Amino acid sequence: MQLEVPEGYRPQDAGSLPAYLAEQPELRSALGGAPEAWTVEEVGDGNLNLVFKVRGPAGGLAVKQALPYVRLVGESWPLPLSRAHYEHLALSQEARHAPGLVPAVRHYDETLALIAMELLEPHIILRQGMIAGTRYPRFVEDITTFTANTLFHTSDLALTAAAKKDLVAAFAGNSALCKITEDLIFTEPYMIADNNRWTSPQLDPYAARLREDGDLKVAISRLKLRFLGDAQALIHGDLHTGSIMVTESDTRVIDPEFAFMGPMGFDLGALVANLLLNYFSQDGHEERPGARDDYRAWVLETTRGVWASFGEKFLALWRGAAAAGDGYPAALFQGPLGAARLDQERKAYLDRLYRDTLGFAAAKMIRRIVGLAHNIDLEWIEDPERRARCEARALTLAREMMVNPGAFPSIGDVAEAAAELRGWVPKLG
Repeated sequence: MQLEVPEGYRPQDAGSLPAYLAEQPELRSALGGAPEAWTVEEVGDGNLNLVFKVRGPAGGLAVKQALPYVRLVGESWPLPLSRAHYEHLALSQEARHAPGLVPAVRHYDETLALIAMELLEPHIILRQGMIAGTRYPRFVEDITTFTANTLFHTSDLALTAAAKKDLVAAFAGNSALCKITEDLIFTEPYMIADNNRWTSPQLDPYAARLREDGDLKVAISRLKLRFLGDAQALIHGDLHTGSIMVTESDTRVIDPEFAFMGPMGFDLGALVANLLLNYFSQDGHEERPGARDDYRAWVLETTRGVWASFGEKFLALWRGAAAAGDGYPAALFQGPLGAARLDQERKAYLDRLYRDTLGFAAAKMIRRIVGLAHNIDLEWIEDPERRARCEARALTLAREMMVNPGAFPSIGDVAEAAAELRGWVPKLG
């Protein structure tokens, strides 16, 4: 793929951005005063884009601009600017179905692949708060409202077949971002690949076993097939704890540039995976053994709550007036017997979704330890021996979740297994 940019595109910087924003009346009004009075801070710490915080006398904006390549790697990895279009489209859909749980968009410039949106303050990235051991009382309630509403309302359970097909078509072009997921999550961690890295030499035996594990390769390939072909609902596509901003009383989901019509369990699995990775990482961040026991318990309670609360809300939506889609048409389930049979099927559907969630969570955990783009939960553990022990425990649980999902009938069983692994001292290379 070649670097392709439209005429008029140029990356912004702290010097050029104020002049651009000043040309947009709504944005100039939101900031207030003259551009000379504005401050611009480049804060992009992600893998793909430029991100700025702009503050003026009247308020602030967050400005995100796509680059024509992967920022983490550089120009040797070109990436279409169209991802900004899909992010804008996804934010619009999410705001419709989960109002107040995404940042409000103030301006979109297709030529510059630039989105100006509400500046979220005093919010911080959830991942950073959890590394610090901060609890967020609203998180489970908010994130499950977001997932239940966005996934249900963009599925065949709520949409007519025509409306669903329109949504599939609208996001079908986001193939370059999907390709990143297909390679980095479902393929490369299980083979020799230039992008892979891990805590070496401590995890060398674990990485080698991944590449030699036939059962695991079959399991990840089945998950990849689901990702490739199951347009179940509009998924965020990258719903980890680095894509969520929080305060103790507010939660916002950001960065849906990977959005497309895919399997619901991928978003839910990403949440579960990142909570579990944070759980295992706590050993590396506590000042003395046992100092974070209470926080570890909160992380596992949160993990259980995410699945349980999502399920309750999803079923409530399906049992309500919003269930007007062409999937499971109401005309087939009239009367008490029909209603009871449909309710059984709803629960079976949720059971299948739970199994998907376990598999996708495992895939996410594995890629964050042996693939490209690791989690700072683990990366910020300075002692490699200590970090590798945390990572080995996470890899061990992930392998079992993917290959033997039947061993975890409930999310409580996953939490229990994670807690048991804390006492295990892995043998490192």
